[in-house]
Amino acid sequence: MTIRDYLTREARRITGGALTGVAGDADTWSRARPERLRQYREMMGAAELPSPEQRPPVSVTVTGVVERTDYRIEKLYYESLPGLFVTANLFVPRNLAAPAPAVLYACGHAENQKVHYQAHPRRFAELGFVCLIVETVQLGEARGYHHGCYSEGWFHWYSRGYSPAGIEMLNGVRGLDLLAQRAEVDPTRLGVTGISGGGTASWWVAAADERVRAAAPVCGTATLASHVGDRTVDHHCDCMWWINTYLWDMADVGALIAPRPLMIASSDRDAMNTIASIREVHRGLAPLYEALGAPDNLRLVETPGPHAYHEISRTAIFSWFTRHLMGRDVPPSEVGDIDDSPQKQESAETLRVYVDGPPDGNRTPTIHDDLHAPPAPPAVSDLEGLARARRDVVHALRARTFRAFPADPPPLDVAVEYEFAHRSGASGCRFAFTSEAGWRLHGQLVAGRGADGRAPVVVGLRAPGEAHEASDAFLGQIKAPWARAVVEPRGTGDTAWGPELQWHVRRAAAWTGRTVAGMRVWDTLRALEAVRRLPAVDGGGARVAIAARVAIAARGEMAAVALYAALLDGRIDTLFLDSPPASQDAPGAPDGRGPALEMLNSLHITDLPQVAGLLFPARLVVIGDCPASYGWAEALYAALGEPAAFQRIDDLARWRPE
Repeated sequence: MTIRDYLTREARRITGGALTGVAGDADTWSRARPERLRQYREMMGAAELPSPEQRPPVSVTVTGVVERTDYRIEKLYYESLPGLFVTANLFVPRNLAAPAPAVLYACGHAENQKVHYQAHPRRFAELGFVCLIVETVQLGEARGYHHGCYSEGWFHWYSRGYSPAGIEMLNGVRGLDLLAQRAEVDPTRLGVTGISGGGTASWWVAAADERVRAAAPVCGTATLASHVGDRTVDHHCDCMWWINTYLWDMADVGALIAPRPLMIASSDRDAMNTIASIREVHRGLAPLYEALGAPDNLRLVETPGPHAYHEISRTAIFSWFTRHLMGRDVPPSEVGDIDDSPQKQESAETLRVYVDGPPDGNRTPTIHDDLHAPPAPPAVSDLEGLARARRDVVHALRARTFRAFPADPPPLDVAVEYEFAHRSGASGCRFAFTSEAGWRLHGQLVAGRGADGRAPVVVGLRAPGEAHEASDAFLGQIKAPWARAVVEPRGTGDTAWGPELQWHVRRAAAWTGRTVAGMRVWDTLRALEAVRRLPAVDGGGARVAIAARVAIAARGEMAAVALYAALLDGRIDTLFLDSPPASQDAPGAPDGRGPALEMLNSLHITDLPQVAGLLFPARLVVIGDCPASYGWAEALYAALGEPAAFQRIDDLARWRPE
């Protein structure tokens, strides 16, 4: 199996499992919904989002007003979070006799966003809606980052549990707060729409906030199976998906909107969202809308052409909101379309919000860093506290970082493929084992002359792209009568993929709720189990037994894998770590090549130096560069009475067993 085959399969599994067990039963869904809403907000990075009643009023600054015959345009910015400013234009119809329905228009990925899309809020205002058009943190006046993993190499966003999708969701929710506090707006009649990235943001906001009474996402819908299988994920920036802790697909998000009116509009030649996958999302939601007694509240509008609006989709949207927010049935053929003639368009200067530049304290360019709080080391003063901290961390990791581990793994099926002997007297074998369905991995075991099976075995993790026999040479430096096993986690040895595929793999894997490093942790756990079953490890013969002591050896990025595998395994005697990374909170290369340290949400829970400390009393041997961050682990070993169990050495060949 190739990594592409695997990720495509797992994406299809997630898409096929969307809403399993809840879509066709209203009572079941009613009971499940609160927890699913909590999970959704957690994956968006907004688990603690207060209710509208608990949130403070939105701080709004109006920088100018543009007067037109049928409406006025207020140029404003508001604070979604303290210092997180959102630039927007508010279109308010003239001569409102009563509070009007309002629409939040979320911009897509176009330069000068509110200028590019201005015809849409203008038409809403002409129809009697108050319309707030909000810019994203990526391409409007408020320049931040959607492209962290996409083009900056910030794959540690996955470890932080950060996605700009959550920021756009929050900015949209606070935009609704702004609308709801305006005297011109009826807060019981709010809608949301937008195209492309704004179409996807429309899903995010409507799912998060029940005040949205109708939604119409355009060209922002697809299944995970398509994103990965068709590789449309490669065209999308990081705001287009959540941190997929709970292995969701788009239909799971849409279910949180049901039974409120939801119109999905998409073109049939969209290179970024295939029409087949859009139809699949619609089909997946239909049984739930039926069960909730509102089948007519779900609609799919298909238009001809590429990733863009069409007159059909635009007029359908205006008709949709007129019906569901105004209570008037105006067919698309009569509701009217936008006027995008040049003479009707306002200039960028006219619509500019930041006349004198962004306000002081603007956090938009740094919000991805500002929201991250490094995990504090656990307070450990004795062995009981250590055991409690280790138990809590392992539980959290299994629930939020390694949730994609197979719940029912296939048999290991350990097999010795051939045996060999060296003139030195050493003997060994090449063996194979099944990590998970479709992955048959390999290792090689070498036992020294006269080994009786009761000596430890050291398991070395082959590194991606390493030179021939580099791992064998690394293990060969250990001067001890131990058996040595070199194993090949995914992406190394027989299952290696080219570095040109690494960027895609890292992003596609994260969208499916796993990471390269996380998959390698699982492979290492299975490899440890396989090695413990090898007959030669217990002195030969056919009997399968458990080795008395097992060590792990790893270099560079594989040291991160070794640390987490040792923590989850719980039975490792010694770790040999050559130049371990200082932290998982570190950027990588923009093209995705190089070390892949990220693990979903791990930095909400722990970090590499803390994992090292929690391994006490296992012996830790750090070779070469030992980052200063490991000082906490070293101090913990000393505080618990075993300072010699944490060793720093320059040359592994100098190490001797006790």
